[in-house]
Amino acid sequence: MNRTDDRLIPVLLICAQAAVWPGAVLLRGDAPRSVDLLVVALVAGLAGAGLALRRARPVGVLVLVALVCALGAGPTPAGAVAVLGTAGVALALFTVATDRDTFTAVLCVVSLAAWQSLHGLSLHGLSDRDGLDVVLTVLLYVAACGAGLLVRRRRRARRTAERVLKRAEAERHRLPAVERRRMERELHDVSAHHLTAVVVTAGAALGLRERRPELADEALEFAAETGREVTRALGAVRAPAPSREDVPSPEERLRELVVGFRRLDQRVDCEIDPLPDGAVADAAYGIVREALTNVARHAAGAHTTVLCRYGDTRTDVVVTSAAPPKGAIAHGAGLGSGRGQGFLRSRAREAGGTLSSGPTPEGGWEVRAVLPGRTAAPVERSVTRGYRSAQVVAAVGLCLQPLLPTLVIRSESAAAASTGSQVSAGVLFALLAAAQGLALLRLRRAPRVALGVLCALAPLWPVAMAAGQYAGPVLLPPALSVIATCAALAVDASRARKERRRWGYAIAAVAVHAVAVTAAVLDRGTTVPGWAVAGCAVAGASLTVGAALWGGALRGRRDQAARGDQEERLAAWTGEAVRDAWAERRRIAAGLETTVLSRTADMVTEAEAGRLDATADRAREALAAMRALLDTVRQGETGPELRPQPTLQALDLLAHQCRATGRDVEIRLTDRVPERLPTTVDLTAYHVAETVLSAGGEEPAMLELDLERGAGGDTLTLAATGVPRAARPVVRERLAARVAALGGTLATDPPGLVRLRLPLAPDGPAGSFVPAEDDAEGER
Repeated sequence: MNRTDDRLIPVLLICAQAAVWPGAVLLRGDAPRSVDLLVVALVAGLAGAGLALRRARPVGVLVLVALVCALGAGPTPAGAVAVLGTAGVALALFTVATDRDTFTAVLCVVSLAAWQSLHGLSLHGLSDRDGLDVVLTVLLYVAACGAGLLVRRRRRARRTAERVLKRAEAERHRLPAVERRRMERELHDVSAHHLTAVVVTAGAALGLRERRPELADEALEFAAETGREVTRALGAVRAPAPSREDVPSPEERLRELVVGFRRLDQRVDCEIDPLPDGAVADAAYGIVREALTNVARHAAGAHTTVLCRYGDTRTDVVVTSAAPPKGAIAHGAGLGSGRGQGFLRSRAREAGGTLSSGPTPEGGWEVRAVLPGRTAAPVERSVTRGYRSAQVVAAVGLCLQPLLPTLVIRSESAAAASTGSQVSAGVLFALLAAAQGLALLRLRRAPRVALGVLCALAPLWPVAMAAGQYAGPVLLPPALSVIATCAALAVDASRARKERRRWGYAIAAVAVHAVAVTAAVLDRGTTVPGWAVAGCAVAGASLTVGAALWGGALRGRRDQAARGDQEERLAAWTGEAVRDAWAERRRIAAGLETTVLSRTADMVTEAEAGRLDATADRAREALAAMRALLDTVRQGETGPELRPQPTLQALDLLAHQCRATGRDVEIRLTDRVPERLPTTVDLTAYHVAETVLSAGGEEPAMLELDLERGAGGDTLTLAATGVPRAARPVVRERLAARVAALGGTLATDPPGLVRLRLPLAPDGPAGSFVPAEDDAEGER
């Protein structure tokens, strides 16, 4: 709401106050006193100015408006500041509830109600008639506070939904580029590291062939083993596993990396602290691996120190190498692609840190990275106990302030009134209103109990009117009961409860409130026939309850449509992002098949044949092919019309996209699930997982895929937990249609759990599986 709106409402309230007083007085032909006009003008000016600034200081404005209106109500006639004292204070209280926390809003309501009651006590004594005006005012304040809290919750939910959609849309455009950079970096790290080691080992063995012929056999064995490791590593790069089970700790991975370089005759010392798994550990591992690879390329034999210190505020990763020994030959010089330093900086930047590198005074080289530590995560601001204590003390002091004159000077009439035995209607009305408030508080958790209590309280209002000798408007007390019941019915209708139960409560509410109104009117006495009074009461209650049901149902449909639209947009953006990233992965994987992997296989063949010279040449060719592939990664991006259909190999991309919206999603594949599945089963299983996760929700979700072997054939099972919305009819129909096409089964009981069984029916010859990659190509 802008400043114009903030000023408009106070102006409207001042105009309404002027119409009530002195407008009504002037219409009757009476002239108000000039002193009263001056006081009301001052009160209106101060209250209006404060309400115009209510967004900046809501609590201060609330106190100001309440005090000014209370001071103005004393010397002026009745109703002179009634609008400002009720609607103005309610507006300020509404602003407090929308812009401040719940504790502050509730404390303001309680304090304001107590203060106003005690203030009325100090002005009028204990002989006040029935206190119904105080009850109505308190109910108004409670309603204003509740409305403000509801608006604040809806605003927060809307902002959360907007953030989720914004993150999903941003991730939709970012995920393909992220996947391309990930594969580019991993290809560089994995293949360059391993193939460089083969080139360095083979070069050293060839150089010492005459003096140490036994190194040739060791180099050939190392080349064959490394070539097979490159093939496995590149396969994992093309389709990383969704689960990260049985992965060594970051400290173990770093120590194994150092041991691997020591096997290459590199003198490496290390001092490594335990690191938690996550972005910092991944960045540290990548930085150390790239730095040690550069040392092996350009400074073979140089003494190197690896330091990894994990602290509270920062994590230091330092790799320092001395100057290479005299006469050492850099067998890996010229093999780099020139991207190593860029990858180092990108790793540190993505982890939230910085990196610098350069020569040392001793002639060596140092790579230093500063990454986040234990307390690097932002801490949410919380209200201290001292601040809460100050709020409570201020509220208690405000409430006790009106009692000071009463404690010092107590009138005889007030003392006499306090000894009377007559219970006023205001006390009874306050108790009934409190009971209604408690029932409304339980509406969310126990709607049946809350509606039953509200219906049971309705007939008690005429009893309270008779017991307290109420002489005010006869329809006002029953109207309070009708309002509370209609609010409960509207909230219940907005939650899409069962229609039959909802109409049952509505009929009961109409009946009890019609009886209450009829009893109240007939007890007061009227010349209208009883059947006419009953008919009017039934008609009025029916219209009121029907309007509440219609408004609640309309609100519920709007909320459901908004949630459905959000879920559809999330599902569409998730699917588009995954397909684009999958296309990037398939495009790069196709280049791997025809370049690096084929030359790596030739290297393994030459090594197993015992030809060291040819092995070194094939390793150099594989490195050159990798360099050429990395140069063309950013070219020739796949268009939308060529995007292949994702299979189970794209589940990691699906989980990444879901996590980008703030939802914790974990996907696991057991060891029994084969890498190659029948085409229809592979596609159906992926689309089922996509549909389940796209159903929406904020609960942490986990999908586990397993393979069951039986006499009737193998069956792929998918169990999803934390997905209560997947049991909705629309989602269930989509899942059932996909599963039924393969003769599978679907179960969504208990809520939040989805179980599917897909029989593995081969697409090709009997007992054969169609490769998933061929299937994805055929879907283009």
